[in-house]
Amino acid sequence: MTEFLWPYLSLAFSAFVSATLLPFGSELVLVGLLTQGYPALVLWGIATVFNTLGSVLNWYLGRQLLLFQHKSWFMFKPHQIEQASGQFQRWGLPSLLLAWLPVIGDPLTLVAGVLKVPLFWFVLLVGLGKGLRYGVVIGLMPAV
Repeated sequence: MTEFLWPYLSLAFSAFVSATLLPFGSELVLVGLLTQGYPALVLWGIATVFNTLGSVLNWYLGRQLLLFQHKSWFMFKPHQIEQASGQFQRWGLPSLLLAWLPVIGDPLTLVAGVLKVPLFWFVLLVGLGKGLRYGVVIGLMPAV
């Protein structure tokens, strides 16, 4: 049973971790499983759901982040938070469609939590963007 689940679990893990602030990529795992003949729709669903859940973790951490801003170890200065908040508010909720982008996507989801973006809109927009990204990756794969 675990031999059957292992490839799917590895994709779920890689998709989740790659959406957090940790450096990781899930596309290679996805492409590897596609080339082995695993069903594209199932892989797309797993990658999209778990990558979105990883972003929800960032959102949650952002919600909790400001509780610690008075601590000496707090890594962000008030002007950095204001600057990030201003950028996010400038572009608004639609910017969450870009949460899949390297470098800016993960901090964007963290800032969304700091700004208390409602979870419904967060999951809807982030999930849509990430689903489209994985759809493009799958669509670019040659038929095997």
